[in-house]
Amino acid sequence: MRGVASVAAAQFAVAQAVNVLDAGSLLSAFGAFGIAVVMFAETGLLVGFFLPGDSLLFTAGLLCVPGVHGSVHLSLPQVLAAAVAGALLGAQTGYWLGRRGGRALLARSRAKKLHEGAARAEELLARYGHAKAVVLARFVPVVRTVLNPLAGALDVPVRVFTLWQVIGGLVWTVGLVLGGYALGSSVPNVDRYLLPLVALVVVISLTPIALEARRARARRASQGASS
Repeated sequence: MRGVASVAAAQFAVAQAVNVLDAGSLLSAFGAFGIAVVMFAETGLLVGFFLPGDSLLFTAGLLCVPGVHGSVHLSLPQVLAAAVAGALLGAQTGYWLGRRGGRALLARSRAKKLHEGAARAEELLARYGHAKAVVLARFVPVVRTVLNPLAGALDVPVRVFTLWQVIGGLVWTVGLVLGGYALGSSVPNVDRYLLPLVALVVVISLTPIALEARRARARRASQGASS
């Protein structure tokens, strides 16, 4: 009994110590396996819309560089495999959930960000078509979570969605991981600047949302003036 209690206490302590919103904390606790889980949840399950996908991938790339003195050192091939597998399986799962559950999945959620993301995802699909929208959504937080089930609900053809989500998923995951790895390899003692670099990645990833919100306000203002 004491052994079971000790294991349970240790697991509880780990769960309390991990900050799911902090890329470094996730990587320290779970390594490459954590990357796969986060990628799957963020792109396949609506509950994962708040997870730090961009910063996690970039930070993982940095921590693959030999000589970086962090709390964990990762293997680049393992990180790439985990990121790609999680992102592609997650998107495809989200699509099939959307085909089965339709808009009821979104209707059950009270998260304002999810509904805003759904509106942006529908606008992307209408403006750019299925192929471009699926690829572009990978680079926009929240939208990449919502677009996959929305594509299933809107009956986007399976072959079209699968082809372009694979292309978008590869470009997004591999690009960010290798970007972090390349920066870490070219800048001496890059671990000293880890927090500012991650903050910069977060700001860049949120820029499309800010620009889209600004355009939406401008459209509403013009429509109000014309009416």
